[in-house]
Amino acid sequence: MSVQSVERALDVLEALAEHGGEAGVSEIAARTGLPYGTIHRLLQTLLARGYVRQESDRRYALGGGLVRLGGIAESMVGAWAQPYLARMVELSGETANLAVLEGDFVVYVAQAPSPRRLRMFAEVGRRVLPHSTAVGKVLLAGRPAAEATAVFERTGMPRRTPNTITDLPAMLAELVAVRSRGYAMDLGEEELGVHCLAVPVRDGTRVVAAMSVSGPAGRIDTLDRDDLAERMRKIAAEFGGELGAG
Repeated sequence: MSVQSVERALDVLEALAEHGGEAGVSEIAARTGLPYGTIHRLLQTLLARGYVRQESDRRYALGGGLVRLGGIAESMVGAWAQPYLARMVELSGETANLAVLEGDFVVYVAQAPSPRRLRMFAEVGRRVLPHSTAVGKVLLAGRPAAEATAVFERTGMPRRTPNTITDLPAMLAELVAVRSRGYAMDLGEEELGVHCLAVPVRDGTRVVAAMSVSGPAGRIDTLDRDDLAERMRKIAAEFGGELGAG
């Protein structure tokens, strides 16, 4: 049996997250459908616990109290992901990663290394912008186009290599293609000579994380992308089911 006040408080936090971590009461109301009075009461409780803060312009933002919870949750999710990432390594022979979106950045939270001598590493805890990575594309393809656009406008989409997509219309078209085919590619867009294939992890209908395999371009390009992506999606779906059950 659900507790209505808890559900509503979580709705408010999720509304803030979906607005990039900061929103006004009217935006929260539009997202949640809750009355203004209810939202104000919930925000006062969340403020007192440090999970929300109020900005000088009277808008509300996610607070520092979530950082501690988030760090612990990420470490637990990373541990849960290890057997699934290991299966992706077996499929591809390449390093497998788990990443999530925090604000405007992609954060790598777990990794299973390739057994090969020449292999790729994405340091756990590393933060990168989403436009130049396969995991970032998958994560933003799971968000509304307006939200993805806002992220790209804030980050500026800097060029990482000559292959980086830095044009907003081109990137939005790329996200449409990612949603259609069910996976994303990074073809030397973050680092020359490194290619990556990523698939979404869903908790129900929401994309909550991305799983990827990455390696030298010459090796990744010999793989059957569609077949590998299909197998990876099955593993990601199992992992998403575990997250949902937890």
